[in-house]
Formats: sequence, structure tokens, C-alpha cells
Amino acid sequence: MRIMAKKTAKTPIAAPKKKPAAKKATTTRRTISVPPPVHEAPDARVLDRLWGTVLSRASANPNESHSARLLSRGTEKVAQKFGEESVECVIEAVARNKTALIGESADVLYHLMVLWVDAGLRPEEVWTELTRREGMSGIAEKASRKQALPGFPTKKIP
Repeated sequence: MRIMAKKTAKTPIAAPKKKPAAKKATTTRRTISVPPPVHEAPDARVLDRLWGTVLSRASANPNESHSARLLSRGTEKVAQKFGEESVECVIEAVARNKTALIGESADVLYHLMVLWVDAGLRPEEVWTELTRREGMSGIAEKASRKQALPGFPTKKIP
């Protein structure tokens, strides 16, 4: 018995089509108005008080403290919650919903501090880094850290 292979017509392979050149984005600048500070308004010291509260609750009963409950669930859950709050903040910013953005920003700051407690960081370490960057252009600062920070092997999107 002889098995014959079917002949198939060879179709020529077309050269890949080149994508049309992307159009250069034109940027339009919008005017951003930030109201002047209110002289009797709360200031950044509230963050110090929040830090103290989160830190003191780290060893509290998870049934009595949201911070303790979150920390007891582990780093992955703490990071997930921070990410969720960050996304909600971004959504409100894009929607230009100022009232909701204020609330979500407060949530982000709180969850960031919970993340710091979980990671064993202190706010002073972050303030030191911000001080180091102060007076440096954002473009120059970003170029200066092409490598990940020592001890923080991360893959960042350029």
C-alpha cells in the first residue's frame, strides 16, 4: 500500500505590513488654579498623628482595629488594598470629582502609612528622600535613578 502525500499549494508569504507612523501628539496646556492656603486650616502635622495611630494599632487586636486587621492579613493584602485605593483616587481625579478625590486621597495616605508599617519603614526615610530630590528638576531626578534604588530591585516602566 502506497501512501501519497497531498500536494498543497504554497502560498507566498506576504511581507509584514508596516504600521503607519504614529502622529505626534499635540499637547494643549490647561490652566491649573490652586486656591491659596487657608491660614487656620489643618496642616501636614495630621500625617504625623496618623502615623502614630497606625503604628500604635499594629499590635492591636485585629477584631478591634482596621489597621491591625489589615496588617494581620500580610504584605500582599496590604499592598493590594493600597493599590485599590490608589486606583480609586485616579478615577476621581480623571472624573474631576474634587470632593471624592479629597476622600480617596485621604484613603491613599492612610493605606500608604499602613504599607510603610508593614514594610518597616518610617516616614522620616521618605522625607529624607524627598529632601534629597528638592530643588532638582523631575527630569534630571528621573535620569539620575536609571538603576533601581539599592535594596529595591524593581522593574519600572520607563
